[in-house]
Amino acid sequence: MSSWEDVRIAARLREAVWMTACTMFLIAAIFTAGCAKQQAAAPPREAVPVLVGKVIQKSMPVQLTAIGNVEAYSTISIRAQVPGELLEAHFQEGDSVKKGQLLLTIDPRPYEAALAQAKAQLARDKSVAANDRSEAQRYMTLFDAGISAREQVDSFKSAADAAEAVVNADEAAIKTAELNLEYCTINSPIDGRTGTLMIKPGNLVKVADVPIVVINEVSPIYVNFTVPQQYLPDVKRYMAQGTLRVVAAVPSDPGAPEVGTLTFVDNAVDPTTGTIHLKGTFANSRNTLWPGLYVNTTLTLSQQGAATVVPVQAITASQKGSFVYVVKSDNTVESRPVVSSRSLGTDAVIDQGLKPGETVVTDGQTRLIPGVKVEITNSSVPATAPVGQEKNPANGTDPATPSPRTTP
Repeated sequence: MSSWEDVRIAARLREAVWMTACTMFLIAAIFTAGCAKQQAAAPPREAVPVLVGKVIQKSMPVQLTAIGNVEAYSTISIRAQVPGELLEAHFQEGDSVKKGQLLLTIDPRPYEAALAQAKAQLARDKSVAANDRSEAQRYMTLFDAGISAREQVDSFKSAADAAEAVVNADEAAIKTAELNLEYCTINSPIDGRTGTLMIKPGNLVKVADVPIVVINEVSPIYVNFTVPQQYLPDVKRYMAQGTLRVVAAVPSDPGAPEVGTLTFVDNAVDPTTGTIHLKGTFANSRNTLWPGLYVNTTLTLSQQGAATVVPVQAITASQKGSFVYVVKSDNTVESRPVVSSRSLGTDAVIDQGLKPGETVVTDGQTRLIPGVKVEITNSSVPATAPVGQEKNPANGTDPATPSPRTTP
């Protein structure tokens, strides 16, 4: 019995060994087939189509940008200087008026009558003064002859002096009446544009009452804006070197922006905001700027010569900072971190990370990783004009190239 059991146990052991060997063989065959399949399923990666641009050097303006508010060059509130009925307005609301142009007429008849009365009073008092002076002269002659007393001479002389003083008062009253009559016609003190007529003809006007109309001088015109206080030394330094150019653009206006000059720097920094108030003056010959309008202002401090510039769309932002994809000589790309100080239009100034002449990807970055081969699809690599070829938009001349300065 024991020998039979030994035989059965040995047979089971052989069967177990055989099954284990078969299982391991199947596993090895499946693994080998899977690896071969994976190797066969990895075809060579195709080149990614991209658009590229060149890294160049050019002169770039150093600018400060801000939101500005337009202010009238001067504002005049027209008020009555004499009371009376407003007879007529010689303009339409919103009209452009010239200095000295007739605007309003107040009923002059009461003041014409007052002037006539003052003139009549003067004539009467002159006659009285002349008679008193003659009496004083007569009594002085009698006093010299020893006939009249000194008291009578002094009395008539005093009466003559009083009559002449009354004449002087009458002459002053005539001047006042003439001035009041002049106030009945109101002329424009400036060239400007009228607003709403606050008091309509037919109503009574009072002295120092509400303005009858407000006139704004809009040509020239001011634009107020503020910049952070850290740029005050730069503004003062460049302003001392010459006139600084300010551009004001209306956001919804497709036309050319207005160009002016910086004419005012406030004498104190606003402690609540940490900003300094600046003011530019504009000719505004096209009446593009209007009092109260908000505009985008750009203050040009200087020109940075030989700045490294790339198309702004080449820069990609990430959690670690900005970077660009640089196309190498073998048409593969590498990721390059860059530092950009500012941008202007379609150009971005690069302070660190790139050299002139390199090629960067401007479109298609989302499909790229470092080392991927690319296919350049734009027929000609876009590039901005090289250094010295661009012109100053203000006068069409070559811009100056002082030392660079980082601005927002």
